[in-house]
Amino acid sequence: MGFYPTTDLAATHAFYVGMLGLTLARDQGTCHIYGVAGGGFLGFCLREAVTLPPTVVLTLVTEDVDGVYEALQKACVKIEAAPKHNAEYGIYHFYAQGPSGERVEVQRFEKKLQS
Repeated sequence: MGFYPTTDLAATHAFYVGMLGLTLARDQGTCHIYGVAGGGFLGFCLREAVTLPPTVVLTLVTEDVDGVYEALQKACVKIEAAPKHNAEYGIYHFYAQGPSGERVEVQRFEKKLQS
């Protein structure tokens, strides 16, 4: 699990729960921990300032990339470009901007993962 900084915990909660469908697993006051697919967790902690390099990307995997794209568009979330196929990595994806400026990738694997 990783923790990321946010300047607005309420906006972060609205984005990740209300728009992306994550569930709040634990509210620690100044930190929220969200459950993601496969049993993983993603945490955000309240900070006065946020500085993340553009190479830091939070990737969320879903089968409904187009549905998430449309929902974020309707909510006027900043999106880099429409979803597209990436043959090199075998994914279908797009990038959006989270409430604290974090880069969020929403993707679907084109082939099922090997078990």
